[in-house]
Amino acid sequence: MESSKMAVLVCVLAFLSEPSAGYPNGKVKEACSNMVPVHGHGPQKSPKHTIEVNVTEFKPGDHVKVTLSGPPFEGFFLQAREAENLEGAAIGSFVLADKKRSQLLTCGRVKNSAVSHTSKSKKTYMNTYWIAPRDSPKSIQFLVTVVEKYSIFWVKIPGPVISQPTSPISTTTMAANATLPVPLTQLFNASECGTNKFCVRYPWSCDPKAKDCFFLSFRHDYPDSVLVEMSGPSEGYIAFALSDDQWMGGGDDAYLCISEDHHIDIKTASLVGRTYPEMDSEDALEEKTWRVADGLIQCSFRRRINLPAFRGRVNLDACYYIFLADGETSEGGGIHKHTRQPLITNGKQNVTGPPKDIGGSRSPFLIKIHGALMFVAWMTTVSIGVIVARFFKPVWPHLLLFGEEIWFQVHRGLMLVTVLLTSVSFVLPFLYRGGWSEEAGFHPYFGCTVMALAIFQPLMAGLRPPPQAPRRIIFNWLHWSTGTIVRILAVITMFLGMDLPALNLPDPWDTYLMTGFVAWHVGTDVLLEIHGYCLIRKVEVLEDDRIQILQSINSAEAQGHTFKKAVLFIYICGNMAFLIAFLMGIVQI
Repeated sequence: MESSKMAVLVCVLAFLSEPSAGYPNGKVKEACSNMVPVHGHGPQKSPKHTIEVNVTEFKPGDHVKVTLSGPPFEGFFLQAREAENLEGAAIGSFVLADKKRSQLLTCGRVKNSAVSHTSKSKKTYMNTYWIAPRDSPKSIQFLVTVVEKYSIFWVKIPGPVISQPTSPISTTTMAANATLPVPLTQLFNASECGTNKFCVRYPWSCDPKAKDCFFLSFRHDYPDSVLVEMSGPSEGYIAFALSDDQWMGGGDDAYLCISEDHHIDIKTASLVGRTYPEMDSEDALEEKTWRVADGLIQCSFRRRINLPAFRGRVNLDACYYIFLADGETSEGGGIHKHTRQPLITNGKQNVTGPPKDIGGSRSPFLIKIHGALMFVAWMTTVSIGVIVARFFKPVWPHLLLFGEEIWFQVHRGLMLVTVLLTSVSFVLPFLYRGGWSEEAGFHPYFGCTVMALAIFQPLMAGLRPPPQAPRRIIFNWLHWSTGTIVRILAVITMFLGMDLPALNLPDPWDTYLMTGFVAWHVGTDVLLEIHGYCLIRKVEVLEDDRIQILQSINSAEAQGHTFKKAVLFIYICGNMAFLIAFLMGIVQI
């Protein structure tokens, strides 16, 4: 009876203590209305943290950058509310600039109308983007609750007030003449690509009317302006950017066609670093048209070649790398980061120069070379070298090459080529990324392990003891086990790397092909093992039978060697077929 009372008491205390529980994971929907954390303490006065925005005015659909900064803090809760009614509901929606440290929450009926922390890790700043809704009030103010630690927090720290302009401001004749996008009456075509249009297509020479074709064209039909057409399969947005280098960011000039409620919004933006695009509030485009149907977005607009009055817009009569990307959108017109590597032209292009019809690649050149070298090394050279060393020692017992048995020279040569190819390939991603990539998952960790073991193998082989030494058997087992482990890890690493955004071979084709290669190699290995066992058994029977003579034994061994040579030839042919298929896949990305 006493234990039952104790259990009841514990449950009551747990229930009563619940309001004092913290939310280190940021799931604080309970604070949507009053923005007060349920910590069992009162808020502090004299806040230390501030909110900054990048604009003073906004229009419906604008993306406003919001920055929270101050002394180290654990948690926060950010909203935008009508400036004249700060006790009212949250206004607009947000999109994230840092998904690791911030998350979106839905307050009331407005999706993604608040931003909070994801953990209690210390931070000194946080960026996010607020999207002005179509029914925005005249002015809004940002409010934030900041938690320094559990018992120390500030509630509803006031931020800047931004307002809608009372009348449109036109800085140039073009901006004054800008019009809202209107529906497109006819589909784009590629008939003038290379003659009257500068075109970028992926796959190369595809038809923009097709559902799997990404298409971008520039028609320099007036001396001072260019007509741009962009098309691609997407339910969210398609975009292109002009860049001085092969990295997206650094002030690149971007153009986005964003789908929302069966309508296309055409925007310009600047790409600064690897953060959310900074959308422009001023319209620098004319003659905007669009079409969205059957999962295909098509939009067009006219742009002046030189726009000195618009910050971030580059001159179109210079050479740039061209990026072409697509992705998903959130409610309110916010865009998410593209899930796959953008298409990029192989060199800088001048879209107002002579018309061209070109393609591009979704994989950077250095990453393509990295993947190709790794496939050559770990699908071909190492596999053939292992097969030769394991099964072909007795096939060429008296043939020498540079003073050594031919099987050993073939094995050693192929292993050294493997190490060389792996070493060259290993440094290429670091050259491309400029350092370690956190977005590559486990692939770089496995890759570093493979690189280390690949170097360790020949070093260990160089220190091997003589054939008759007692420690030779230890070396043999260590050499075999290390080689087996590194080959298994190499296959795992290739599996992980094939679907990374930087390479992204066609799926599930790449998985089936790699699985087929593994089955091909293991099947050949098993076949030669079984054949070797049967050959040994046959020779043992002949030796035990006193009627048979030595000639019969030699004949059996000769037949076995012929079979092995035939299997090796077929294996190399099949191996090369798998390799060529992968290399062709890399070329076509």
